[in-house]
Amino acid sequence: MSKRKSRWRWSGINVCRMLLACTFVFSGLVKLIDPRGTEYKLEDYAAAFHVSAWMPDMVALGLAVLLAIVEFCLGIYLFFGIRRRFASLLSLVMLLVLTPLTLYLAIENPVQDCGCFGDAVVLTNWQTFWKNVVLLLASVAIIWRPRWMTRFISERNQWAISLYSIVFAFVLALYNLYHLPVVDFRPYSVGTDLPAAIAEEWEKGETAHYADFSIYSEDGDDLTMDWLSQPGYKFLLVAPYMEQADDGTMERINALYEYCEQQKMPFLCLTSSTDEAINQWSEMTGAEYPFAMTDGVALKTVVRSNPGLVMLRDGVVAHKWAVNDLPVLTDESLPMEEQTELMTPPLPAMQVWVNLLLWYVLPIVLFAIADGIWVGTKYYRRYRIRKYINNQIKRTDNEKENCCR
Repeated sequence: MSKRKSRWRWSGINVCRMLLACTFVFSGLVKLIDPRGTEYKLEDYAAAFHVSAWMPDMVALGLAVLLAIVEFCLGIYLFFGIRRRFASLLSLVMLLVLTPLTLYLAIENPVQDCGCFGDAVVLTNWQTFWKNVVLLLASVAIIWRPRWMTRFISERNQWAISLYSIVFAFVLALYNLYHLPVVDFRPYSVGTDLPAAIAEEWEKGETAHYADFSIYSEDGDDLTMDWLSQPGYKFLLVAPYMEQADDGTMERINALYEYCEQQKMPFLCLTSSTDEAINQWSEMTGAEYPFAMTDGVALKTVVRSNPGLVMLRDGVVAHKWAVNDLPVLTDESLPMEEQTELMTPPLPAMQVWVNLLLWYVLPIVLFAIADGIWVGTKYYRRYRIRKYINNQIKRTDNEKENCCR
């Protein structure tokens, strides 16, 4: 093989490797940021294939976290050239499974999208299939010559990046499970004017984001626009399924409702549960706040917590909290306008991405620099030793020549 042809093949394999690495890292990262979203998508798959009985909530959640960690770490392995044969084989196996699956999804359309990039990038089923075809061809290329993938870290020290990546992914997933996703990719993010967004979709006849979000009273009356358009502050307690909701902070929620009553602020609990489940919840928690009905899928999209809390200001989403972060407001608390902590919006998405990069990329870069220095020092020592041996050999040869003369 000529040097030119060999160079082209080496370049092609490394391009394929980088394509796979970037795709897996991005796919895994968005799943780590929103593991609940992946859990819900796996439940949709289970329902579509009629295996819901085999996938309880905890199983779906565990698989969602595991899938996110595997994808993220596989992308890191491919990027740095860690365990090249193993990473190449694993990427090929995953795509041999996913490509036929996405072909079936494209033909039969049992779910609207595969959820491979969460809510960050929504692809149609056919777009997902052709994306997987390209990635499958790339994985075939790299498994043909895995040793042609250039290493960016020495083989001796690659365990450190591998271990740090696994720990980082696990901690990030747990953090986003305990709180809300650090980046909100969904249409109900902070800053969204709900009445305007819903009205715009209704006028255009679209069903993109807000079509399923409707608020109905227990008598069946549509309260959506009337309730959301009320001026001032108001709170929505979002509990898609009462029978599965966390009741560990009910005292805080009841106190918040009493605060809203005192401050003349509307408070409403949205759920998709039956009247029986609502009555059982009220008896168990002492809830006195009113309930209204909304589609469960829409509620799971609004806030990734059951229950979760949404604060609106003039119909605009001002803040959202998970059940573990609910604000503490009582009868003795200051008026709403003086609650500076509640008025502080979440960090902007760009700042969150920068923080994630600093927490992950900066340590990795520093370790890669240290590894490069270590490798360079090792080669320099070898160079000095070889140079010393060559000098000794030359000196011995010169002494022999002088003796012969």
